Amino acid sequence: MSGWRSSPAGHGEKARERIRVYTEGIGAPRQPHERGFERGEGRLKGIIIVVIVVVAIYTAWKVVPVYVDEYQLSDKMQEQARYAVVNRYTEDQIRDNVFKVIQDLDIPAKREDIKVVSNNSVVKISLEYSVPVDVLMYHTDIHFSPNSEDKALF
Repeated sequence: MSGWRSSPAGHGEKARERIRVYTEGIGAPRQPHERGFERGEGRLKGIIIVVIVVVAIYTAWKVVPVYVDEYQLSDKMQEQARYAVVNRYTEDQIRDNVFKVIQDLDIPAKREDIKVVSNNSVVKISLEYSVPVDVLMYHTDIHFSPNSEDKALF
């Protein structure tokens, strides 16, 4: 409620002056605010987000190293092709060098899977392999086929 309260009588000109006083809400009980998030929905949403983040981190922990190994192998194959052209390596020497890298990286491939074509002007190295990956109850094989080719400059 709001109203007007006049100043005390008997004060001459100032007695007619009115002072506005806001009285609404004084002493009235406060109304509770509606808060839907206090009913547990926010807690469930938070738990679901945490579970999704944990599963994503676990999946990355299992899958990312496989791709890093493939990248390193591909880089070493390119390097071997470059050196093989310059140093005139035989196909067996190239295959042995690549197989050492495969063993160092624990890649599930055999020496016979490495295909090498080498002549005086070009060296081609290729390989196809699959890596089994288990993520929780899901099993899959990730297939890779790195290759490299280098040509002589002369």
